Amino acid sequence: MILLMGPAGSGKSMQGHHLADEYGYAYISSGEIFRVLFTGRRRHEMLEGKLLSDGEVIRVIDRILEFIDTKEQFILDGFPRTKSQVDWLLMQVEAGRMDLPVAINLDVSGDVVHDRLRKRGRMDDTDEAIEQRHNDYQSITLPLMSYLKEKGIKIINIDADGLPSQVHDRITKALNI
Repeated sequence: MILLMGPAGSGKSMQGHHLADEYGYAYISSGEIFRVLFTGRRRHEMLEGKLLSDGEVIRVIDRILEFIDTKEQFILDGFPRTKSQVDWLLMQVEAGRMDLPVAINLDVSGDVVHDRLRKRGRMDDTDEAIEQRHNDYQSITLPLMSYLKEKGIKIINIDADGLPSQVHDRITKALNI
């Protein structure tokens, strides 16, 4: 299992799709799933950049994992984002549902992230939502890297500035695939 970590706009989805297509991996993007599944107030809050509760996220990811062979290599994009989500994932590993993951952390400058998000043209990429997602990443997800490492998950930091093909080459080289 490969965990794709990084702020919104770091290229997780692009790199995840590329790896999945090139190597035949299942690709699970929590953001794409949530944008499809959630409606009403929850969708509106999500589009404003607010994070969903751990319970909501875990329930959805748990159900999605039922549809793939978790003994084969697969990619999780945007999950886990909190300690509770890491703990749940590690319980799944301990239960034999999947192998211990490796985490690819896409490290990218704030200016590049903001530029990429504005250019991709999604309706939820307002300045306010971009700022909210950046703040959530800095305060919640980025500190998670230490926790992942403490729990035995290998972290591979990848410079995600530059062209997508350059970033992809850095990832495949780091993963030895």
